[in-house]
Amino acid sequence: MTDHCVAGDRVLLDASFRAARDRLKTLARDGMLQRASDVAYGEGIIGLVQAAGPAAGLTRLALVRPNELAGTDHCTHLAIQWEAIAADGKLFTALDADLMLVPAGDQRSALALAGAYRPQPGRYGAGLDRAIVRECAMTAIHSFLAQVSCALVHPAGTARPPAPADR
Repeated sequence: MTDHCVAGDRVLLDASFRAARDRLKTLARDGMLQRASDVAYGEGIIGLVQAAGPAAGLTRLALVRPNELAGTDHCTHLAIQWEAIAADGKLFTALDADLMLVPAGDQRSALALAGAYRPQPGRYGAGLDRAIVRECAMTAIHSFLAQVSCALVHPAGTARPPAPADR
C-alpha cells in the first residue's frame, strides 16, 4: 500500500478562459490560495476526525507553496503543495497537486485539481482506512475548488480595500 491517495475534482465556471486566467494570476499573488487551502484542509481534517477519531486530526496546515503560473492560450497550470505539521511537530507534504484552467466554450472555462493527498505520517496516520482518507481528501479538494472557483467567477467578493496611500 502506498502512503498517498490520488484525488481530483473539476468544476465548470461561468467565466471566459481569458477572464478566469487573469483573475487566477491575481489570486495566486494576493494570498487567496493560502486562505482557501487553510479552510479546505481544515474541512478535510474535520471529516477525518469524525471518521477515525481525534488522533487522526492532530495536524494543521503550515504552508501552501504555489509555483509560478504557467500556460498557453489554451491551458493555465499551477503546481501547488500543501505542507502540514504532524502530531510530532515535523513537516510533511499533505498534498502535491496541479491546478489547471482550460477553456470550455466561448464564455466558460473548467477548473480542475488533481494530485496526491497524504495523511500524516507515523502512528497517527498509520492504519487509517484508505476509503476514509480518500473521502477526506475529496472533501478538502472540493472545498478548495469551490472557493477558488467562486473567487474566479465573482471577483468583486475577493477585492481588497485600497491601501491608505491610494485613497
